[in-house]
Amino acid sequence: MPIPILSCDRNSKEVYSRFLSGAREDLSTATSRILPILEDVRTKGDSALFSYTEKFDGIKLSKLTINPKEVQTNVDSKTKEAFLRAKTNIEAFHLAQKREPWSKVIDGNRLGVKYTPIPSLAVYAPGGKALYPSSVLMGIIPAKIAGVKSIQLITPPQKEGIPEILVWLAQILEIDRIVTVGGAQGIAAAAYGTESVPKSEFIVGPGNSYVAAAKSYLSGQGLIGIDSPAGPSEVCIIADGTSNPKWIACDMLSQAEHGEDSSAILLTTDVSLAEKVRDELEIAFRERPKRLEMKQKAIYENSSILVFPSIEDCIWFSNELAPEHLEIQTKDNDSVFSQIEHAGSVFLGPYSPVAMGDYISGTNHILPTARGSRIYSSLGVDTFLKRVTYQEVTRESLETLYPFVKLMSELEGLDEEHGTSVKVRTEGHT
Repeated sequence: MPIPILSCDRNSKEVYSRFLSGAREDLSTATSRILPILEDVRTKGDSALFSYTEKFDGIKLSKLTINPKEVQTNVDSKTKEAFLRAKTNIEAFHLAQKREPWSKVIDGNRLGVKYTPIPSLAVYAPGGKALYPSSVLMGIIPAKIAGVKSIQLITPPQKEGIPEILVWLAQILEIDRIVTVGGAQGIAAAAYGTESVPKSEFIVGPGNSYVAAAKSYLSGQGLIGIDSPAGPSEVCIIADGTSNPKWIACDMLSQAEHGEDSSAILLTTDVSLAEKVRDELEIAFRERPKRLEMKQKAIYENSSILVFPSIEDCIWFSNELAPEHLEIQTKDNDSVFSQIEHAGSVFLGPYSPVAMGDYISGTNHILPTARGSRIYSSLGVDTFLKRVTYQEVTRESLETLYPFVKLMSELEGLDEEHGTSVKVRTEGHT
């Protein structure tokens, strides 16, 4: 059952509507299961963390945190070189996002903004087969640039010990501690704080449905900030007849490799290209069978090739889809990009696969999913900064503007105190 090729236009809602449903993971079942865990961590602290780690991970811990400075690592030089190159590029990109305070005189008064970092951050790093050390770089580097002072790494314990790459990254990024607790209980520890785990004000990083449910629930309770609600990984590709079908198929499969719920959507005007990409996908399944069942399910059930009448229609649909990753492979990439309004991160031209942004180019790969880019941005320095506005009002301006304050406060029924707080100053009271 090859990937479907569907012809449609803007009115073909019956064809494309299922791709616009915002495939956010249904966390209701996971949420109901984690609530007792969250409550246990809140009320019992460390003892709950020890208990759940033994229950879920089969590991009996003697302590919950590690000081990375005290651990010897033996990461090979080539791995170090790769991650250090990525670190350099990510730092360069995010340093350009630094904010400076500003002020301006408006109606005789000095008004302005200063930026203050959130005080503390937890970065969640999954364990086992879902190990994503690149996400540690993506989460911590912009926070450091923003000025976050306290950062801890939350990761599940492993029977063979914490992966050396995570410890080494914690060392070079100067992380305060590694908390060896995973799952919902690890998220709860960061949100509530325990005897051994300081509370964090914000948490970022990927995880399973229980981690996602814990982040969403605790964020909804106002206990911790999160990057954005999480859903399956996704890519949308806008391509025309000038594109390389094999490369496009590879890029679609790179998202399918994340999980069977991932999606890859190709938007094109060229039926011939659509058919060639479909054929290349089948060739890839035969030649690269690793994670075959997972990739096939993602491609056959959640993905599609949509053939629109024009590139403008493809752009329209992409903006409706608001994808996590958007690749543009056309004869005029900049023209197409100028019309893009909603996307987590955009990859321009034939030599810009998503994998470059995932690892090494320097942009951040922690991105909004499930149409979230309509209202959320990629993780960056701004994620960890708060705007503090201020004003210094002059007596002259206060006297000039008081009649307007009087009228407006009376209209809202707040003149007795709001209005009076201004009036007494016009009368020279101290």
